[in-house]
Amino acid sequence: MNSNESDSRKKSVKPVLIIYLFGTAVIIAVAIMLFLFNIPGTGNNAVHIDKSNFSTHKSATSGNSGGSKMFSGKKIVGKKIKKEDIREFFFTYDSSTNPPYFQRYRLYRENGDYFFYHEKREGDHWPLTQKDISVSGTRKLTDEEFLKFYILIEGGTVEKRKEHLESGGSGPWLFLYWDGDRDVYQEYTFESYDRQNKFQKLCEEYAAATEETAA
Repeated sequence: MNSNESDSRKKSVKPVLIIYLFGTAVIIAVAIMLFLFNIPGTGNNAVHIDKSNFSTHKSATSGNSGGSKMFSGKKIVGKKIKKEDIREFFFTYDSSTNPPYFQRYRLYRENGDYFFYHEKREGDHWPLTQKDISVSGTRKLTDEEFLKFYILIEGGTVEKRKEHLESGGSGPWLFLYWDGDRDVYQEYTFESYDRQNKFQKLCEEYAAATEETAA
């Protein structure tokens, strides 16, 4: 074999070797990519898991009424607020009509006992003040009598107190003061309009039995 034949063989081997090495590198690269995509928590699987978790969180906070109550900052009477936690409850109508109208009912706890208080204000001006009280009365409640009120309050919600800037509104303005409210969670809403009406009728019944005309 002469030197020319040897040189020609070397030249023909080089392209084959290059193609072989290139093909091997491609195969290894593809194998690595397939391996990485099959590892939990990487690639497309990770995007899918994140979306699933996000959707679950959204449904827990806003997808149903139970979730919205849990995260809205509202306190439910009978659950977060127990019967023995209640210190005061105010139910007030205050209207600037002609003539003005003012009626307030108040339940409160004092030295372990519960009391019912009501007052009516009358006059030719607005707002009516304590000087305009025309009828009022106070009555100590038995446990059974207070329970009648509590049953109607139970199930209602208390949330953060906010400013009411609307003009001409007559209410009722409802506020519940309870142990642990930290002067924040006080604004009350009845569970239903029917319970609100029944509460008002019960107050009217007790008020009629304890009326005292102001001097």
